[in-house]
Amino acid sequence: MLLHPYNPTWPDHFRQIADILTAAAGDHLVTIHHIGSTAVPGLAAKPIIDIDIEFSGEEKLQLIIAALGQAGYYHNGDQGIPGREVFRRRTDVSFHTVLDTIPHHLYACSSDNAELHRHLRFRDSLRSDEKARATYENIKQEIATLAGQERKAYARIKEERARGFIEAVLKEG
Repeated sequence: MLLHPYNPTWPDHFRQIADILTAAAGDHLVTIHHIGSTAVPGLAAKPIIDIDIEFSGEEKLQLIIAALGQAGYYHNGDQGIPGREVFRRRTDVSFHTVLDTIPHHLYACSSDNAELHRHLRFRDSLRSDEKARATYENIKQEIATLAGQERKAYARIKEERARGFIEAVLKEG
């Protein structure tokens, strides 16, 4: 099953990862945000914790890249979204009981990055608006069905089918 009912352990999973990332890069970041559907109580989601590391000033990015490298991540560029830097776990590092067992996506964005602010506004809107949250969950369930529960197809279809709803929520919020 691609989408799972909301799991109340997801915020704790985020905190476990965030504590490790803060210890690794704390001097170079502003804060760490839990974003995406797992950050919205009551919302079904893929069981993958989405995380944005917020930093202030482009000079901090190189320091964060180095710090996360020491923690077992590699920088994977912006993957087509300017200013949203992607990090992946390296496979040549020792197994970490948290970082290698809790599925997560890790990004770093400057405090003035529009994508960071979109993530936070959309998350906060869904947290505070039960109707929007229910509508979004229905859209996601329909997309999962159309995608045959396949992750890549889900991502592609979601980009097309959910965009209008997301933009409408962001416009209202």
